[in-house]
Amino acid sequence: MKNLLEILFISTRLGLTSFGGPVAHLGYFHEEYIRRRKWIDEKAYADLVALCQFLPGPASSQVGIGIGVMRAGVLGGIVSFLGFTLPSVFALILIAVILQGMDIGTAGWIHGLKLVAVAVVAHAILGMAQKLTPDLKRKSLALFALVGTLLWQTAFTQVGVILIAAIFGFILFKNQTDNETTNLQFPISRKFAAFCLILFFGLLILLPILREVTSLEWIAMFDRFYRSGSLVFGGGHVVLPLLEREFVPTGWLSEEAFLAGYGAAQAVPGPLFTFAAYLGAVINGWQGGLLATVAIFLPAFLLILGTLPFWDSIRRNPKIRGALMGVNAAVVGILISAFYHPIWTNTVFAPIDFAFAAILFSMLVYWKLPPWIVVVTGAIGGAVISLF
Repeated sequence: MKNLLEILFISTRLGLTSFGGPVAHLGYFHEEYIRRRKWIDEKAYADLVALCQFLPGPASSQVGIGIGVMRAGVLGGIVSFLGFTLPSVFALILIAVILQGMDIGTAGWIHGLKLVAVAVVAHAILGMAQKLTPDLKRKSLALFALVGTLLWQTAFTQVGVILIAAIFGFILFKNQTDNETTNLQFPISRKFAAFCLILFFGLLILLPILREVTSLEWIAMFDRFYRSGSLVFGGGHVVLPLLEREFVPTGWLSEEAFLAGYGAAQAVPGPLFTFAAYLGAVINGWQGGLLATVAIFLPAFLLILGTLPFWDSIRRNPKIRGALMGVNAAVVGILISAFYHPIWTNTVFAPIDFAFAAILFSMLVYWKLPPWIVVVTGAIGGAVISLF
């Protein structure tokens, strides 16, 4: 109990103060958990970060869950997650309730936030492409995913593309080698871990089917958030185009409301995946916010708990690593597809839009300004542009 209270106190403090996105979060974790408290050593932390980079979902949240698990078992992971995540969840649900009563459809600052989204997502995709598609084979897999998801936009396309890419990755990269020799121990049984993995894949397959055969709104909503949380590699920013594709063109909420919430999510600490809490609250009140939070983070939970006991074996198996490489490459293509439509097609209408997006991109990438400054600049710039 003492360990759980300690984890809750520290993770909540981090959840209230950790601005700057997933990379910054990993820095906060390293300072607090490794350097100050020495809960695990440097090598164990590096290996945990490596695992979470391989898995889809919010990497920094998964690292926090993993540290909690290593400290106090599964309950430690849950407490660590709650402390780090709930402050921003509650803040964004409150913001959603406040904004719902406002007419923001024609506000110029909303268009500015759309241009911020162009810059942020373009930056995230470029970084992922450099890391995850360094050779011709993986570039080709990304192209296959791009074309497939652009031309066949159905509820099952993304999952199908991911599975096909995993098969090709398994075949193309089966001789991939790994010289790592570190051993990690986690207080989770392999039986429980296997159950978590079966549940992860079972929900990924069954939820779209349930959504098609039932008319229950909460199942459809849960499926959309769960699938988005299951297919995102590289941190919270890259979930933006997937969520927009799931909810804006289908009429669940307006693009104006979506981007207003994205700007608000940039202004609060903690993981950007809590943006789902805002979307859920806009759609169906605070209950929807909590449901969306559970749905988008559940894949991350199941994957980290399901892979921790098997991590040493997984990373040493070249065939499994090959399948993961194929999946990573396909996700790059899926995100490029979503970046084109609806992000680009619904945002960049004139030369001034492109010019301002380029300025915002430069502020983020080259001048290394904090994301909240870029967001504020985008909102102000959008309001100014609307005057002309």
